[in-house]
Amino acid sequence: MSLVWTLIATFLYSEIIVVLLLVLPVASPSKWNRLFKSKFLAMLAKQAHLYFFLIMGVLILFLLDAIREMRKYSTHEPAGHEHLNVEMQHSMRLFRAQRNFYISGFSIFLVLVIRRLVTLISAQATLLAQSEASMKQAQSATAAARTLMAEKTTEKGKEATEDTTLNELNELRKKVQELTADLNREKKDKEAVKSQAESLNKEYDRLTDEYSKLQKKITISDSAGKGGVKDD
Repeated sequence: MSLVWTLIATFLYSEIIVVLLLVLPVASPSKWNRLFKSKFLAMLAKQAHLYFFLIMGVLILFLLDAIREMRKYSTHEPAGHEHLNVEMQHSMRLFRAQRNFYISGFSIFLVLVIRRLVTLISAQATLLAQSEASMKQAQSATAAARTLMAEKTTEKGKEATEDTTLNELNELRKKVQELTADLNREKKDKEAVKSQAESLNKEYDRLTDEYSKLQKKITISDSAGKGGVKDD
Protein backbone atom coordinates (compact mmCIF):
# COMPACT_ATOMS: atom_id res chain seq x y z
CA MET A 1 0.00 0.00 0.00
CA SER A 2 1.39 3.41 -0.98
CA LEU A 3 1.90 6.23 1.52
CA VAL A 4 -1.17 8.14 0.31
CA TRP A 5 -3.51 5.19 0.64
CA THR A 6 -1.97 4.34 4.00
CA LEU A 7 -2.90 7.83 5.19
CA ILE A 8 -6.43 7.47 3.81
CA ALA A 9 -6.82 4.07 5.50
CA THR A 10 -5.59 5.58 8.78
CA PHE A 11 -8.13 8.37 8.35
CA LEU A 12 -10.84 5.71 7.82
CA TYR A 13 -9.85 3.88 11.01
CA SER A 14 -9.93 7.19 12.90
CA GLU A 15 -13.42 7.87 11.56
CA ILE A 16 -14.61 4.45 12.74
CA ILE A 17 -13.28 5.17 16.24
CA VAL A 18 -14.97 8.60 16.30
CA VAL A 19 -18.31 7.13 15.15
CA LEU A 20 -18.14 4.45 17.85
CA LEU A 21 -17.40 7.08 20.51
CA LEU A 22 -20.33 9.21 19.34
CA VAL A 23 -22.79 6.32 19.04
CA LEU A 24 -21.90 4.37 22.19
CA PRO A 25 -23.04 5.79 25.59
CA VAL A 26 -19.56 6.99 26.49
CA ALA A 27 -20.62 10.52 27.53
CA SER A 28 -23.84 12.50 27.84
CA PRO A 29 -24.87 14.98 25.13
CA SER A 30 -24.12 17.90 27.46
CA LYS A 31 -20.51 16.72 27.89
CA TRP A 32 -20.12 16.28 24.13
CA ASN A 33 -21.54 19.78 23.65
CA ARG A 34 -19.01 21.24 26.11
CA LEU A 35 -16.25 19.43 24.22
CA PHE A 36 -17.51 20.77 20.89
CA LYS A 37 -17.55 24.31 22.34
CA SER A 38 -14.02 24.11 23.74
CA LYS A 39 -11.50 26.74 22.63
CA PHE A 40 -9.56 24.45 20.31
CA LEU A 41 -12.60 23.02 18.55
CA ALA A 42 -14.23 26.46 18.46
CA MET A 43 -11.22 27.75 16.51
CA LEU A 44 -11.56 24.84 14.07
CA ALA A 45 -15.32 25.30 13.80
CA LYS A 46 -14.86 28.79 12.34
CA GLN A 47 -13.58 27.18 9.14
CA ALA A 48 -15.31 23.81 9.52
CA HIS A 49 -17.13 24.14 6.19
CA LEU A 50 -13.85 24.80 4.39
CA TYR A 51 -12.20 21.74 5.98
CA PHE A 52 -15.26 19.61 5.24
CA PHE A 53 -15.38 20.46 1.54
CA LEU A 54 -11.59 20.14 1.26
CA ILE A 55 -11.63 16.61 2.76
CA MET A 56 -14.63 15.61 0.66
CA GLY A 57 -12.97 16.90 -2.50
CA VAL A 58 -9.75 14.99 -1.86
CA LEU A 59 -11.60 11.77 -1.02
CA ILE A 60 -13.82 12.07 -4.09
CA LEU A 61 -10.75 12.51 -6.29
CA PHE A 62 -9.21 9.33 -4.88
CA LEU A 63 -12.55 7.53 -5.27
CA LEU A 64 -12.73 8.49 -8.92
CA ASP A 65 -9.12 7.37 -9.39
CA ALA A 66 -9.94 4.00 -7.80
CA ILE A 67 -12.99 3.60 -10.07
CA ARG A 68 -10.83 4.40 -13.08
CA GLU A 69 -8.27 1.79 -12.04
CA MET A 70 -11.03 -0.80 -11.49
CA ARG A 71 -12.46 -0.22 -14.95
CA LYS A 72 -8.99 -0.30 -16.47
CA TYR A 73 -8.04 -3.67 -15.03
CA SER A 74 -11.48 -5.27 -15.12
CA THR A 75 -11.72 -4.90 -18.92
CA HIS A 76 -8.30 -6.45 -19.48
CA GLU A 77 -8.42 -9.68 -21.49
CA PRO A 78 -5.22 -11.67 -21.09
CA ALA A 79 -3.81 -13.31 -24.19
CA GLY A 80 -3.12 -17.01 -24.34
CA HIS A 81 0.65 -16.58 -24.41
CA GLU A 82 0.78 -14.31 -21.32
CA HIS A 83 2.95 -15.52 -18.51
CA LEU A 84 1.32 -16.54 -15.22
CA ASN A 85 3.32 -13.90 -13.37
CA VAL A 86 1.88 -11.14 -15.58
CA GLU A 87 -1.66 -12.38 -14.98
CA MET A 88 -1.05 -12.48 -11.22
CA GLN A 89 0.28 -8.92 -11.31
CA HIS A 90 -2.83 -7.84 -13.19
CA SER A 91 -5.09 -9.53 -10.62
CA MET A 92 -3.14 -7.90 -7.81
CA ARG A 93 -3.58 -4.45 -9.35
CA LEU A 94 -7.30 -5.08 -9.75
CA PHE A 95 -7.51 -6.14 -6.09
CA ARG A 96 -5.68 -2.99 -5.01
CA ALA A 97 -8.01 -0.83 -7.08
CA GLN A 98 -11.04 -2.47 -5.46
CA ARG A 99 -9.51 -2.09 -2.01
CA ASN A 100 -8.84 1.61 -2.63
CA PHE A 101 -12.41 2.02 -3.87
CA TYR A 102 -13.84 0.66 -0.61
CA ILE A 103 -11.43 2.66 1.55
CA SER A 104 -12.25 5.98 -0.14
CA GLY A 105 -15.98 5.21 -0.39
CA PHE A 106 -16.36 4.34 3.28
CA SER A 107 -14.24 7.36 4.23
CA ILE A 108 -16.64 9.68 2.37
CA PHE A 109 -19.64 7.96 3.93
CA LEU A 110 -18.27 8.22 7.49
CA VAL A 111 -17.40 11.89 7.03
CA LEU A 112 -21.08 12.56 6.32
CA VAL A 113 -22.15 10.36 9.25
CA ILE A 114 -19.82 12.14 11.70
CA ARG A 115 -21.02 15.56 10.58
CA ARG A 116 -24.65 14.54 11.04
CA LEU A 117 -24.00 12.95 14.44
CA VAL A 118 -22.24 16.07 15.72
CA THR A 119 -25.18 18.22 14.56
CA LEU A 120 -27.74 15.97 16.26
CA ILE A 121 -25.80 15.74 19.53
CA SER A 122 -25.35 19.52 19.67
CA ALA A 123 -29.06 20.07 18.99
CA GLN A 124 -30.05 17.54 21.65
CA ALA A 125 -27.74 19.14 24.23
CA THR A 126 -29.23 22.58 23.46
CA LEU A 127 -32.76 21.23 23.89
CA LEU A 128 -31.82 19.61 27.20
CA ALA A 129 -30.34 22.87 28.48
CA GLN A 130 -33.45 24.78 27.45
CA SER A 131 -35.68 22.17 29.11
CA GLU A 132 -33.74 22.42 32.37
CA ALA A 133 -33.97 26.22 32.30
CA SER A 134 -37.71 26.06 31.64
CA MET A 135 -38.17 23.59 34.49
CA LYS A 136 -36.31 25.89 36.89
CA GLN A 137 -38.41 28.86 35.79
CA ALA A 138 -41.60 26.83 36.21
CA GLN A 139 -40.53 25.70 39.68
CA SER A 140 -39.65 29.23 40.75
CA ALA A 141 -42.95 30.53 39.38
CA THR A 142 -44.84 27.77 41.23
CA ALA A 143 -42.99 28.58 44.47
CA ALA A 144 -43.79 32.27 44.05
CA ALA A 145 -47.44 31.43 43.38
CA ARG A 146 -47.63 29.30 46.54
CA THR A 147 -46.00 32.10 48.55
CA LEU A 148 -48.51 34.61 47.25
CA MET A 149 -51.38 32.23 47.98
CA ALA A 150 -50.11 31.78 51.56
CA GLU A 151 -49.86 35.54 52.00
CA LYS A 152 -53.34 35.88 50.59
CA THR A 153 -54.81 33.56 53.22
CA THR A 154 -53.18 35.59 56.04
CA GLU A 155 -54.41 38.90 54.68
CA LYS A 156 -58.11 38.28 54.25
CA GLY A 157 -59.01 41.49 56.05
CA LYS A 158 -57.25 43.68 53.52
CA GLU A 159 -59.51 44.03 50.50
CA ALA A 160 -57.21 46.44 48.71
CA THR A 161 -54.34 43.99 48.65
CA GLU A 162 -56.57 41.05 47.70
CA ASP A 163 -57.24 42.43 44.24
CA THR A 164 -53.54 43.00 43.66
CA THR A 165 -52.70 39.50 44.87
CA LEU A 166 -55.31 37.95 42.61
CA ASN A 167 -53.97 39.82 39.63
CA GLU A 168 -50.44 38.69 40.44
CA LEU A 169 -51.65 35.12 40.85
CA ASN A 170 -53.39 35.25 37.49
CA GLU A 171 -50.24 36.60 35.86
CA LEU A 172 -48.14 33.92 37.51
CA ARG A 173 -50.58 31.22 36.40
CA LYS A 174 -50.35 32.51 32.86
CA LYS A 175 -46.55 32.40 33.08
CA VAL A 176 -46.70 28.86 34.45
CA GLN A 177 -48.98 27.81 31.59
CA GLU A 178 -46.69 29.46 29.05
CA LEU A 179 -43.62 27.80 30.56
CA THR A 180 -45.44 24.45 30.63
CA ALA A 181 -46.35 24.87 26.97
CA ASP A 182 -42.73 25.73 26.14
CA LEU A 183 -41.56 22.68 28.07
CA ASN A 184 -43.95 20.41 26.15
CA ARG A 185 -42.82 21.94 22.88
CA GLU A 186 -39.18 21.33 23.76
CA LYS A 187 -39.98 17.74 24.72
CA LYS A 188 -41.54 17.26 21.29
CA ASP A 189 -38.43 18.76 19.66
CA LYS A 190 -36.28 16.37 21.68
CA GLU A 191 -38.36 13.42 20.48
CA ALA A 192 -38.00 14.68 16.91
CA VAL A 193 -34.21 14.79 17.32
CA LYS A 194 -34.26 11.22 18.67
CA SER A 195 -36.35 10.08 15.70
CA GLN A 196 -33.88 11.75 13.32
CA ALA A 197 -31.02 9.91 15.06
CA GLU A 198 -32.87 6.62 14.69
CA SER A 199 -33.56 7.30 11.01
CA LEU A 200 -29.86 8.10 10.55
CA ASN A 201 -28.91 4.77 12.12
CA LYS A 202 -31.35 2.99 9.81
CA GLU A 203 -29.91 4.85 6.80
CA TYR A 204 -26.42 3.86 7.95
CA ASP A 205 -27.46 0.18 8.12
CA ARG A 206 -29.10 0.40 4.70
CA LEU A 207 -26.06 1.96 3.07
CA THR A 208 -23.80 -0.60 4.72
CA ASP A 209 -25.96 -3.38 3.27
CA GLU A 210 -25.76 -1.74 -0.15
CA TYR A 211 -21.97 -1.59 0.09
CA SER A 212 -21.81 -5.25 1.06
CA LYS A 213 -24.13 -6.16 -1.84
CA LEU A 214 -21.98 -4.12 -4.22
CA GLN A 215 -18.87 -5.92 -2.96
CA LYS A 216 -20.55 -9.28 -3.54
CA LYS A 217 -21.57 -8.23 -7.07
CA ILE A 218 -18.01 -7.15 -7.87
CA THR A 219 -16.66 -10.44 -6.50
CA ILE A 220 -19.19 -12.43 -8.54
CA SER A 221 -18.39 -10.43 -11.67
CA ASP A 222 -14.66 -11.00 -11.13
CA SER A 223 -15.25 -14.72 -10.63
CA ALA A 224 -17.40 -14.86 -13.76
CA GLY A 225 -14.74 -12.96 -15.73
CA LYS A 226 -11.99 -15.33 -14.58
CA GLY A 227 -14.18 -18.30 -15.37
CA GLY A 228 -14.77 -16.94 -18.88
CA VAL A 229 -11.01 -16.49 -19.36
CA LYS A 230 -10.29 -20.07 -18.27
CA ASP A 231 -12.94 -21.41 -20.62
CA ASP A 232 -11.29 -19.55 -23.50
